[in-house]
Amino acid sequence: MPTHSTEPNAARQWMVASNILAVDFRLALRNILRQRRRSLIAVAAIGFGIIAMMLAAGYIEWIFWANREGVTVTQLGHVQVTRPGYHEGGKADPFTFLLPDQSPALEVIRDKPEVKSVVPRLSFNGLISHGESTLSFVGEGIHPELDPSAEQLIVTQGALLSSQDPKGFVLGSGLAANLGVKTGDTIVLMSNTESGGINAIEGHVRGVASTAMKAYDDSMLRVGIDVARELLRVPGAHVWITTLHSTDLTDKVTQQIKAEKDLAPYEVVPWSELADFYNKTVELLSRQIAVINLIIGAIIILSISNTMTMNVLERTVEIGTAMALGVRRRRILGLFLLEGILLGAIGGLVGVALGYTAASIISYFGIPMPPAPGMSRGFTAAIRITPVIVRDALLLAVTTTLLASLYPSWRASRLVIVDALRHNK
Repeated sequence: MPTHSTEPNAARQWMVASNILAVDFRLALRNILRQRRRSLIAVAAIGFGIIAMMLAAGYIEWIFWANREGVTVTQLGHVQVTRPGYHEGGKADPFTFLLPDQSPALEVIRDKPEVKSVVPRLSFNGLISHGESTLSFVGEGIHPELDPSAEQLIVTQGALLSSQDPKGFVLGSGLAANLGVKTGDTIVLMSNTESGGINAIEGHVRGVASTAMKAYDDSMLRVGIDVARELLRVPGAHVWITTLHSTDLTDKVTQQIKAEKDLAPYEVVPWSELADFYNKTVELLSRQIAVINLIIGAIIILSISNTMTMNVLERTVEIGTAMALGVRRRRILGLFLLEGILLGAIGGLVGVALGYTAASIISYFGIPMPPAPGMSRGFTAAIRITPVIVRDALLLAVTTTLLASLYPSWRASRLVIVDALRHNK
């Protein structure tokens, strides 16, 4: 017997299903427009919920961005290259983990197109003296022009480090105040050397600067790395700070550097593994925003569920008539679900548009914030809307309205035809 292909039948079934879906879509949209006042209230409830969600999430996202780009990355760099074990034992025995002054590995990193700069950094501590006053300090020897840590400093007196003024040092505002020095004053630094002796070097205060952390400002000292090497009587550095053109490239470049043969003797660590405070902040605030989304979702579900229940009650006779004419219960269920999804989509789009506009206006004027505990100054916050936030907002709107429509839609599809036809009699 000749066999007939099933492709024409499948195509015909697909066309029929598409036509039914198109008809149901038009019916659902018409039903929404028919109850304009109720639909407008539902869309407003969804929209306000989405606006609240976007503003809250956008503010938290700005906090993440500000901590990441303004503090964490400028302090740590995007990628750090050290001797193995430096981050665990380097503070106790810093001279054991010194990197060479020149190495082929440095050139391998610099040659990568994603890399903006690679600079050495030498950490040390000791005593700083001026007149009869002597205090302890925590110092870093950096490249004056290329080290990214200079970006986090706010100069209150004088200027930042310069290669043209090698004996000019930058002190934290708290350290300068406690020592009683100002720009131009002569100071003496003392520190232990690798051999176990003590070395001293004289210089002057080139600038006084502050960061966001008051405790750090009370002990911060920055000098040129050549001066730090002279003071400690060592070559090289503790860390090679790698700065990239974008933070988003961190994982990619980290893997590339780890794969290089010349980098095998070294430890390559991305900033995300070193920023413990940032990671804990992200974890805490992410939980808070999840709770906010849950509350907003519950409000939307209650609002839309009430709207859809009223729609079913007012259209009971219509539903009974449709089922008496042969419309299946499954299609009735799908029609009401489609109405809920359309309400969510419309409310979500309106909320996203208004939320983005509100975020832009608020960010233009800024949100003045007082200093947080442990910080020396306040800041001006903003709201940062990302594509992920927009996606989550639309998904929240559609998902919650779909959930809110489940019970009313099921209730509509389970009506008894006879009871539905005589509902208003």
